[in-house]
Amino acid sequence: AFVALLKRGSLRTIYKFKIVNESHDALKIQQLRHLTSCTSARTPKRHQVHKHTSRCLPSAGNWSAHYLRHISSTSALCDEFRVIKCPQLAESLSEGDIRWNKAVGDTVKEDEVICEVETDKTSVPIHAPAAGIVAELLVEDGSTIQPGKEIMKLKVGAGGGEAASAAPPQPAAAPSSPPPPPAAAASGSGEVRTVKCPQLAESLSEGDIRWSKGVGDTVAEDEVICEVETDKTSVPIHAPAGGVIIEILAADGTTVQPGKDIFRLQVGGAGGAPAAARPVAPAPTPAAAPPPPAASSGPIPTTPPPTPAMPSGPMASIPVSSIQVPGQATHAASAAAGATPAVSARTEQRVKMNRMRQRIAQRLKDAQNTYAMLTTFNEVDMTSVIQMRNKYKDAFAKKHGVKLGFMSPFVKAAAFALQDQPVVNAVIDEQEIVYRDYIDISVAVSTPKGLVVPVVRNCERMNYADIEKAIFELGEKARTGSLAIEDMDGGTFTISNGGVFGSMFGTPIINPPQSAILGMHAIFERPVAINGKIEIRPMMYICLTYDHRLIDGREAVTFLKKVKAAVEDPAVLMLDV
Repeated sequence: AFVALLKRGSLRTIYKFKIVNESHDALKIQQLRHLTSCTSARTPKRHQVHKHTSRCLPSAGNWSAHYLRHISSTSALCDEFRVIKCPQLAESLSEGDIRWNKAVGDTVKEDEVICEVETDKTSVPIHAPAAGIVAELLVEDGSTIQPGKEIMKLKVGAGGGEAASAAPPQPAAAPSSPPPPPAAAASGSGEVRTVKCPQLAESLSEGDIRWSKGVGDTVAEDEVICEVETDKTSVPIHAPAGGVIIEILAADGTTVQPGKDIFRLQVGGAGGAPAAARPVAPAPTPAAAPPPPAASSGPIPTTPPPTPAMPSGPMASIPVSSIQVPGQATHAASAAAGATPAVSARTEQRVKMNRMRQRIAQRLKDAQNTYAMLTTFNEVDMTSVIQMRNKYKDAFAKKHGVKLGFMSPFVKAAAFALQDQPVVNAVIDEQEIVYRDYIDISVAVSTPKGLVVPVVRNCERMNYADIEKAIFELGEKARTGSLAIEDMDGGTFTISNGGVFGSMFGTPIINPPQSAILGMHAIFERPVAINGKIEIRPMMYICLTYDHRLIDGREAVTFLKKVKAAVEDPAVLMLDV
């Protein structure tokens, strides 16, 4: 039986026994030698096995009855455990905060996001290398980890193997013996994998982890288990395989780095044999409802009860007016009314700032401390743009597959004005001015986790359709948290559209290391003077915040007038006037 199990690949180890006495009744394990592996391409021959076991085997008649219980009881040693480390992050990042999507006992699939590492710029997902069950989380959720740190242990292929199926059935336990705990059955049910934080973007080295799953949760392969919030984006971590999370190694909100172990996954799932072996708990007996409280004959207390919540159940159905003290009904009613404000407590909640928000706060403050910022304003008559959009929006969407919005006219107008005023597209580098002959415009996109600014590159070569397609793709990535660092690196100029939220007027802050930012606002109908007559026109305020160390007022005002002219009359772009 021992040889048969070995040939079937169910045993990863051969146990060497020593006979304690000639009757073969008292045996003990003396040494555990790793002689072969299930992954070996060669199957040991019978005489090779007996080469190691002939001196320690009892008679054939006693083997199966005497030793198989030792083999089956050690089936947990047949499972493969993988320790997952935080992968390398981007070049300029050395750490991140880990956010777990899975927990100990959760089942994950291969390549499923288990956690995320939030760095200063983005969140990097960590995928499960194989299907299994999270056996142990080596770092707490929210903790800071560095690349190479062990974050999780994964039990690979959880759900039972050949060794478990080949083991003989155990005799029924005595009534006085308690049933084994569920964890004992699960320990040998499949592979445990330790999932690490994957590599983040090139310039990111860490991130804060936010868990979507917990210990004991069952996950499907490629399911998002957690996210790693970085300065720029959140990176989802998918489960590498289906299974159960058995341990979270990084607490929610902690900083993790690539390669750090973040959780352990038991591959296979909790819905198999281990779950069926769990004893069924008896249904709870409903408690009898307590009788309604009688009216107290004592004095009414001067202080309200300490419980902040209103009573529920039978007590809640009793009117306050029915609880009175003889001779003091008026006092009782006033006391009950006076106790009402104590029911709702004034509370505060402290929440750790995620990495992206921390980075945004730092960069905005750095911009205020570095730049000599000044803002100039103008207004744009949106009549021509609205008429063009209403006339061609259906044909535009049918041909190009995207809607014609208001961003493309402003991006195209800004690229036109930047070519006319190249200093607005330039930047100060210590004692030098760097002029760029390319125009990469960052478009601010608001997400639930903060503001991100993906870049539309080479805008000077684009038409309206190209711009709308690029903005749509980047916007979808931003909303789904799938922006890469490459999508946000660079940028020579920024456009921020506060009008989508109804903003009428505002002064944006420069996006470092750029030198200027264009602010768009909401469109409102206002009376304006047109050729000596008052007309109602759709108007938008626009503004340019610029670095006065580099850009003079003349260049800033000229730039804004160019934008205004190109938006109000698209012929300006075609004629280059």
